[in-house]
Amino acid sequence: MRVYLDHNATTPLRDEVVEAMTHVLRDVYGNPSSAHEEGQAARRVVDRARQSVAELLRVAPDDVLFTGGATESNNTVLLGLLPALAGARRHVVSSVGEHPSVEAPLAVLERQGWRVTRVGVDRDGLVDPQEVAAAIESDTALVSIIWANNETGAIQPIDRIAALARERGVWMHSDATQAVGKVPVDLGSVPVDLLSLTGHKLNAPKGVGCLVVRESAAFGGILHGGPQERGRRGGTENVAGIAGLGAACELARAELPERTRRYAQLRDRLWDGIAAKVPNVARNGSESHVLSNTLNVEFCGAAGELLLQALDLEGVAVSSGAACHSGSIEPSAVLVAMGRSAEQARGSLRLSVGQGNDESQIDRVLAILPDLVQRAREVG
Repeated sequence: MRVYLDHNATTPLRDEVVEAMTHVLRDVYGNPSSAHEEGQAARRVVDRARQSVAELLRVAPDDVLFTGGATESNNTVLLGLLPALAGARRHVVSSVGEHPSVEAPLAVLERQGWRVTRVGVDRDGLVDPQEVAAAIESDTALVSIIWANNETGAIQPIDRIAALARERGVWMHSDATQAVGKVPVDLGSVPVDLLSLTGHKLNAPKGVGCLVVRESAAFGGILHGGPQERGRRGGTENVAGIAGLGAACELARAELPERTRRYAQLRDRLWDGIAAKVPNVARNGSESHVLSNTLNVEFCGAAGELLLQALDLEGVAVSSGAACHSGSIEPSAVLVAMGRSAEQARGSLRLSVGQGNDESQIDRVLAILPDLVQRAREVG
């Protein structure tokens, strides 16, 4: 039996999601743009999913633009929507703790002559809202801050940051990929104008996500050639994937309080066991402003990649950092930004719990981990 502790990289599909997708794949084969009954049946599936996403995030259904995932959504904001909305303003405020799907398009903007200010994070990986406010200038077009970090689980004070951006008349974007389905993401009370998410982080399929575009940030379109998504993203919709995302959002809305409690219980059991059984360990990131399912641990003196491989051979899946960087021996940029040395960052693992994990699995990991850490330290 394998133990999967890498839910921040991707999640298994819930049975309800599989059933929703299977129904569409088998029975709802029409094109949602077609006027006949088969097409309108597919349209109803898309409309219901849009409503489910909107209810989870507390936005209007028309604000939800389905995409191929958060990477597309983030690139759409930064390389498509932003240049169209910015006018003469050519400055963006972001942070050093962003996902590569935000950092990479920011680098593209810089090569095109834009200025990007990246505010720092403290030792817990948290952004100071006042530093964001101080970085906003007269030509700032956008503030883009991740809602919850994919490596450490640090939950940023998005409500305060967004309020400060709104006061200064600047668009606010947040990559909420890791937050949705794990913490309340309520755009009815948090003034975020643009929000990205992807399905496969909350037990929906890969290859589907959405971009929330509030009415105040309306734009013409990013993919042209069809009327889909109100003319903003042409191309026949991924109806099965969208149905899966909608089902996952319905589950998240119903289960969020219990899910949060359960994940925190398992994560804390894991950390308490590691702290008791393994000498010379340190927790990376905040212990209070953190996703309930996420634990990032430095195993001092051990090579993280070696420990990851040893755990995999014993049937335990974890991560040495962002999934997009797996296989790399470069230290985590996020941990280095938090003040960790390159050696400390390389000795850190991310363990993230989720659907399917239970106490017996956590205890199995704790039973084998001390010996594996000792052997990794000896090799190192």
